[in-house]
Amino acid sequence: MANVRNLKKDINYVLGDIIEAVYLTELSAGGRPTEKSEAIIDEAIVAFDSLIKKVNAKKVENKKSYFKQINKELEETAGQLVAKINAL
Repeated sequence: MANVRNLKKDINYVLGDIIEAVYLTELSAGGRPTEKSEAIIDEAIVAFDSLIKKVNAKKVENKKSYFKQINKELEETAGQLVAKINAL
């Protein structure tokens, strides 16, 4: 990982792309939001807030492993959200 700024950008881009994918799925399926799609968007927003809060934490012992863990959590969350989008 290069730096914290790039990690924040990755979080923003990945979760933003997931939200965009939900909107595209809605458009292709009739244009109306469903409860499931809204739940996925809400979950992505909560994940974004949580990850950014973790990145901004000041008192961290081992920064390198801490940020690797955040990156791993981002990948896992993104994978779960994409699976939910595919199930729509």
